[in-house]
Amino acid sequence: MAKLIILMGVSGSGKTSIGEALAQKISAQFIDGDHLHSQRNIDKMASGIPLTDADRYDWLKLIGEVGKREVDNNINCIIACSALKKSYRDIIRAENENLIFIYLKGSFELIESRLSSRKGHYMPKGLLKSQFDVLEEPKDEETDVITIEINQDISEIINEIIKSVKVS
Repeated sequence: MAKLIILMGVSGSGKTSIGEALAQKISAQFIDGDHLHSQRNIDKMASGIPLTDADRYDWLKLIGEVGKREVDNNINCIIACSALKKSYRDIIRAENENLIFIYLKGSFELIESRLSSRKGHYMPKGLLKSQFDVLEEPKDEETDVITIEINQDISEIINEIIKSVKVS
């Protein structure tokens, strides 16, 4: 049975880079959740305005629906999505039974340094603090979440994910 893997974490945690490399390694479909945002949300973030829960709701629902569609078609699917709050993860869970979240965890300082060198992304570095403020790190009761520290080489991160997630 196919799986849905949600790579979660704040902006700059490596969701897209890791997702693309992981998808290649395990022959999965990769979808960058940023591309599923409405233009209104993109414009808001590009202006430095943090999204509200109401802004995110349709986006999170769409991520769940897209992931379910891929898994229903027996395609392993990896979606990069911040999923910062438990309630956000619950919206995605509502659509999907066979999913796992990979929380890409890093310190504010590490991620801020990565964002400083990133070019061509609509998420300004200044919104990082608001993401850390909103972040609800997964707790033990969220049994479908694996935490991976990102202060290591991307190949080590991918190998750790592959060891943790059984994909058919």
